[in-house]
Amino acid sequence: MSNNASRKRAASTVAPQPPPPKQAVMTQEEDFMDEDVFIDQTLVSEDEESIILRDIEQRQALAARLSKWTRPPLSDDYVAQSCSVVFQQLEIDYVIGESHRELLPNMSGPAAIIRIFGVTKEGHSVCCNVHGFEPYFYISCPPGMGPDDISHFHQTLEGRMREANRNSNVGKFVRRIEMVQRRSIMYYQQSDSQPFLKIVVALPTMVASCRGILDRGIQLDGLGMKSFLTYESNVLFALRFMIDCSIVGGNWIEIPAGKYKKIVKNMSYCQLEFDCLYCDLISHAPEGEYSKMAPFRILSFDIECAGRKGHFPEPSHDPVIQIANLVTLQGEDQPLIRNVMTLKSCSPIVGVDVMSFDTEREVLLAWRDFLREVDPDIIIGYNICKFDLPYLIERAANLKIAEFPILGRIRNSRVRVKDTTFSSRQYGTRESKEVTVEGRVQFDLLQVMQRDYKLSSYSLNSVSAHFLSEQKEDVHHSIISDLQNGTAETRRRLAVYCLKDAYLPQRLLDKLMFIYNYVEMARVTGVPISFLLSRGQSIKVLSQLLRKARQKNLVIPNVKQVGSEQGTFEGATVLEARAGFYEKPIATLDFASLYPSIMMAYNLCYCTLVTSEDARKLNIPPESVNRTPSGETFVKSNLQKGILPEILEELLTARKRAKADLKEAKDPLERAVLDGRQLALKISANSVYGFTGATIGQLPCLEISSSVTSYGRQMIEHTKKLVEDKFTTLNGYEHNAEVIYGDTDSVMVQFGVSAVKQAMNLGREAAEYISGTFTKPIKLEFEKVYYPYLLISKKRYAGLFWTKPDKFDKMDTKGIETVRRDNCLLVKNLVNDCLHKILIDRDVPGAVQYVKNAISDLLRNRMDLSLLVITKGLTKTGDDYEVKAAHVELAERMRKRDAATAPNVGDRVPYVIIKGAKGAKAYEKSEDPIYVLENNIPIDAQYYLENQISKPILRIFEPILKNASRELLHGSHTRSISISTPSNSGLWKFAKKELTCIGCKAVLGKDHHTVCSHCKGREAELYCKTVSRGRASCPSWRRFLGSYGHNVRSAKVHFIKIFSAQVGIVQSFIDEKRHRKKCPKHNRNWTGGAFRFGQGRACSKESNLLQKFVSCAEFDLDVPHNPDIIESKPTNES
Repeated sequence: MSNNASRKRAASTVAPQPPPPKQAVMTQEEDFMDEDVFIDQTLVSEDEESIILRDIEQRQALAARLSKWTRPPLSDDYVAQSCSVVFQQLEIDYVIGESHRELLPNMSGPAAIIRIFGVTKEGHSVCCNVHGFEPYFYISCPPGMGPDDISHFHQTLEGRMREANRNSNVGKFVRRIEMVQRRSIMYYQQSDSQPFLKIVVALPTMVASCRGILDRGIQLDGLGMKSFLTYESNVLFALRFMIDCSIVGGNWIEIPAGKYKKIVKNMSYCQLEFDCLYCDLISHAPEGEYSKMAPFRILSFDIECAGRKGHFPEPSHDPVIQIANLVTLQGEDQPLIRNVMTLKSCSPIVGVDVMSFDTEREVLLAWRDFLREVDPDIIIGYNICKFDLPYLIERAANLKIAEFPILGRIRNSRVRVKDTTFSSRQYGTRESKEVTVEGRVQFDLLQVMQRDYKLSSYSLNSVSAHFLSEQKEDVHHSIISDLQNGTAETRRRLAVYCLKDAYLPQRLLDKLMFIYNYVEMARVTGVPISFLLSRGQSIKVLSQLLRKARQKNLVIPNVKQVGSEQGTFEGATVLEARAGFYEKPIATLDFASLYPSIMMAYNLCYCTLVTSEDARKLNIPPESVNRTPSGETFVKSNLQKGILPEILEELLTARKRAKADLKEAKDPLERAVLDGRQLALKISANSVYGFTGATIGQLPCLEISSSVTSYGRQMIEHTKKLVEDKFTTLNGYEHNAEVIYGDTDSVMVQFGVSAVKQAMNLGREAAEYISGTFTKPIKLEFEKVYYPYLLISKKRYAGLFWTKPDKFDKMDTKGIETVRRDNCLLVKNLVNDCLHKILIDRDVPGAVQYVKNAISDLLRNRMDLSLLVITKGLTKTGDDYEVKAAHVELAERMRKRDAATAPNVGDRVPYVIIKGAKGAKAYEKSEDPIYVLENNIPIDAQYYLENQISKPILRIFEPILKNASRELLHGSHTRSISISTPSNSGLWKFAKKELTCIGCKAVLGKDHHTVCSHCKGREAELYCKTVSRGRASCPSWRRFLGSYGHNVRSAKVHFIKIFSAQVGIVQSFIDEKRHRKKCPKHNRNWTGGAFRFGQGRACSKESNLLQKFVSCAEFDLDVPHNPDIIESKPTNES
């Protein structure tokens, strides 16, 4: 068959639809033909030809099915290039390619091409290739260097670069060297500018190479061997481009008509792809009309794998059996697309497009084709960067599907996956994978939740319960393979489960406004959105600093990073806490944006800092400098306005404007944008101080950070003195005021009055009076009243929070166990309930009795195991910990048992403390809660009393009770101790276990296993009651699941006790009736059914009910091999 014939046949199979213009994005059919699919009769047999043809026809039929999900077609104006292209950019990167001959006729050879991906307001995808922007950096020009010297320096540097890059095909490494007037941002200088050399190189990678040569030194005529300090040589190329073109993350970009060139053969899958010069770009500030969001396409997906029993799915062995997809347009409530791709048949699901395939290869290729056709801008999911996407790539490689990894927007460009470790002081250390899908943003909700929220568990089930009051479908991972190997109905149940796992991340994205918040943060800080997901805080401040410095003709030195041992400074003041239980209102005075305000008030910046040597040389008038309490000197704004104070003023002014606009806005989408903006502005302003104090950072300056904290300490002490000096009986006030505690930016004052309203009035008066003594814009504000107030120690307090005199807002706590993640749930509940009784109910005796009852229940083994689970984060590997820790040692033991399911670095590890040998360390007694339950291991109640309960409880009650320890931890309630599991030593060796009747509790004889002879007539009744009790627990199980914020594993503990006893009884009925031919309840024949609790038989109806009952509890059970007895349809409760 000829090549042309094959193409005609392919074209004839496509469903007729109105075709988009030829210049629009290529259709799936054209894409297949673009891959040069043809058949040569001399190379294949007739059977092979038939298989290939059938495969082509199937893919073309799939393409026709997918075509309904494409983006809207381009208008004639876009096709004719007669209109400007305006789009919201979402991702910026660069590639190395050949210089554009038409746009840059005087340039040749390889060059960096910036690629900007985005979406127009009509929903068209855009790939803009920007040419002509070159990488560069600066060095200080040696004195006396003229044009001839620069030329010679250029030749010398070019020669050194050629030696260092011998394998490169670049014609000219150093494109040019220009003399420019700039000034270093470091230290105050009286001269406006001085000569610098701007060194422009061929490729971004050449910047580091050139910097290394200059750092080591270069031979110059008349100067000998000279090394140079480089400036802005560590700025990422994409960020350099954005700064120079005034582009910020997520803003709108315009290319006027006639300024761009349409590409003849697209290199991407975008609808609009063109070339332009960087100088022709118009960047719009994100204000007014350009603050809106484009209709981004967001794909949320989830995969299911058929893992082997006892093994975590591995791409080398376990197939991908289902992929669920939801596609939503940004700003829309309902998904545009709902579909699921299944291996083997699947029963229909209402409102979902079910696409079934015979082979795994077809599933994977169908998903790839779907991704290309839908062309999502943002890909989201839960743990997709660490599991789903890498698994798909590795699985396709194992199946030798070479064309699968082309998932990005660039043709023939494959997805890249590499292992990464993210580490920062704020977020800790987490192992993950970096997945590069060119042109699309990967937004992994798991990573975002770990960065932005502090939770006890980050499982999807727990996070969804916490934020959405929703949970995953009721399918345990151990039965996934059995559901897949069952019928179309069982696979339908699995598909519903998979769809829910794709739906919940989209709900979280919408509920928590992540897209709005991250886009606004990118706009405020000026970095690409992807930087916010993959990098720390410093890049955001550096971006703002570079932009402002460029406006002022300042350059930033490339400072070698130093460790924290190179310099430290004293932190903020925390006034000594006068611990006690205060039953009179406590007014709280807070400094508004304290650290930013200090930096603005005293003009603290890199460019206003005066060294001790310069202070003597420059002869600056004393009235023109600020000498900080830490001994540093900065010039005032009349001589030089600092860059950092300017940045902070703009951020805080913009935040005030955003908050004012937020109050006036009515449109929900506009409100979401404005709220995200004001939050981003607040976070950015507070990050500036931390940037200067980060000794391992881009531009540390301890002189600034130590000055800020020294001013803060001085202001807290000053506030305390003024309050206690002014508000006294000698000055006509009813009582003498007393400052009982002072934190970093706030002081707590007891004015002595009994009414909340009086305390509020005095607080406002004090704030106004003290603010007048500070340099503007430093301002002390009255914010709230605590009444009553329990002050435990520094950073630890609780009280009722009042902003209005008629009713308190909430119970507020800080630093105590209600807000800490590393205590067991028993402690959190106990502390929270005690505080409720003390602060709200005003019932201290009731709180004491409550604690005694809880301790008694713990020691008598009446406490549910799920309340004793402790969770701690695994921030590094076991060998990296200097001291052995309970959760670390447990993780190592779990890895030896089953490496596939063991916790990894970055996970939170749940554990309980079990009974051990006398003197055993806690890390030797830590154990997995499920393992404890399954193996009936006793809990060390005394450990929980001494190490978990006693300290938090005593901290609360010691300010209230005189002998708190004796009252709470000793007495009759601690003398009755029950051992949870009988040992095999001592008298227990002679203990005999006997079965009792479930009806009357009489001891059963050898011939009876469930009921005695007296209760035989009630057998069916007792059987029905047992099954009914189990079923009645199922809805509670679902409501309880994850509701405490723990992992599902720990929540499951509570109900396994309930279910195991009742399932055991049901199973004993089945075992006892083996010899019968009829079921006593339904009068039906028995049938086979294998359960973990033993081999037994049940009638066909009872097998269905029993299996449904067991699966509701999510036991780790083996599903019967007979798929007909699996309940396929979800119940109303699920």
